[in-house]
Amino acid sequence: MSDAISAFHFLRPMWLLGLLAIAAIWYLIRPRKVAATQDNATIAPHLLEALRVGSGQSRRVYPIDGAALTLVFLCLAAAGPTWSRLSNPLIAETAPLVVALKVTPSMETPDLAPSRLDRARFKILDLIEQRAGARTALIAYSGSAHRVSPLTEDPNILRPLLEGLSPRVMPTEGDTPATALALAETILTDGDAPGAVLFVLDDFNPADVAAFEASDPDTPRPPIVVLVALPDRVSIPQLDRLSDVTTVRITPDDTDIREIERRLQSAHRAALLADDRLAWDDRGWWLIWPAALLCLLWFRRGWTMHWAILLATLMTLQTPQTARAEGVIDWFLTADQQGRMAFEDKEYSEAGELFQDPMWKGYAKMRAGQYEEAAQILSRIETAEAAFAEGYARIRNRQYRDGARAFEKAELRQPGYPNAAKNAEIAWAIVTYVEDARDQSDTGEDTGVGADDVVYDNEDARGAVTTEERKPAKDAAPMTAQQWIDSIDTDMADFLRFRFVLEEAEAKK
Repeated sequence: MSDAISAFHFLRPMWLLGLLAIAAIWYLIRPRKVAATQDNATIAPHLLEALRVGSGQSRRVYPIDGAALTLVFLCLAAAGPTWSRLSNPLIAETAPLVVALKVTPSMETPDLAPSRLDRARFKILDLIEQRAGARTALIAYSGSAHRVSPLTEDPNILRPLLEGLSPRVMPTEGDTPATALALAETILTDGDAPGAVLFVLDDFNPADVAAFEASDPDTPRPPIVVLVALPDRVSIPQLDRLSDVTTVRITPDDTDIREIERRLQSAHRAALLADDRLAWDDRGWWLIWPAALLCLLWFRRGWTMHWAILLATLMTLQTPQTARAEGVIDWFLTADQQGRMAFEDKEYSEAGELFQDPMWKGYAKMRAGQYEEAAQILSRIETAEAAFAEGYARIRNRQYRDGARAFEKAELRQPGYPNAAKNAEIAWAIVTYVEDARDQSDTGEDTGVGADDVVYDNEDARGAVTTEERKPAKDAAPMTAQQWIDSIDTDMADFLRFRFVLEEAEAKK
């Protein structure tokens, strides 16, 4: 609420001058109570009382009151009140989160059954499930910090990695949350939306307190939340010294998860308000509803004010109208407004059919997984933003070459467009990697495990265009299901330990 109040303003404040005109009209037209005169002193008082019209009642509300209030609502709506920004449809509506889990022998203490580490795993998984569709990365730290998983929306990727974490996979003993914080900031910097960091720990190294207190006004630090994996009777005094860090104690129910989610959403809203690249969300249409209800009074006899009806109609026409669908709801909402409602309800397929605005139509189609249709719609819009969105749609549709060209098109239309050049470089790297892999890879003829159909992209004329029908090799014995599982099964803890040791060795070079 405090964020909304501090960000409240009008997009078109000049319309507020109309309030002065409405107040002047109301003052001039509204009837005033006339004081009784003594001109009729010759008439008997009881006869004078009977001759007066409306002497037995005092009217408090006049037609001009309803008309003026209706015009006030419409004037405020035309001014465009707003207190939040429109989120970027290309980015998840929930802030990305980096979870830094302390993995030390102390986390295996069983005072939180079955252990502090196991309870932390359960809480992290619960949080990921509640943040469905949001991106989450995982860091494990002790004497060193290691990226376990990049930002991902799939909890199934994080689950086996979490289960494989234990103190024995960490190459260095110790407690260095500052190192984990630096790695988390690096992960969030590479992302395309402001995020937050969640530390899950049972102790805090006092030597790292200064690193959490330091801040640079030019590069603000992401919000930090600490989930304390300790029994209620145990506390961490060092955390009390950190003014910009929110501490949440672990609970048997979901109270801690809900508190963390509230903190993250609040931080995300604050970050969006500070992002000048996003447009403000015009909430003026909310005021149309009370104005429409007041207009119902004009159907009463004696309450119709023709000039007010004409003025209200002219003010309503200031809002651009779009094509309408069929149905009663179209009497009140435009097709784009209905599409926006469906989009916010995550009904992306329906939103893609409702939207008339081509940009939002393309966004909705892309979120619905209709990447080819989205790319076709966005390619017809001559803006850098549309070209950038088209690039995303092409990449999601595995059209890496066309995606790279779309990103380059965005850079040409608006030099320096955020992430356009970087995404084009990545897309071209993928194209090169795929082509090189096709040139160098074995198609499986010798082992009998090749593909049923092999089709090569030959835009670069690298080899002949080939379509093959695979025939099983005569001497190749098929693998049993168990043999196949055994051939790919690897202990996750051993995998993580091997990877962390390599990272540690690379860092020391």
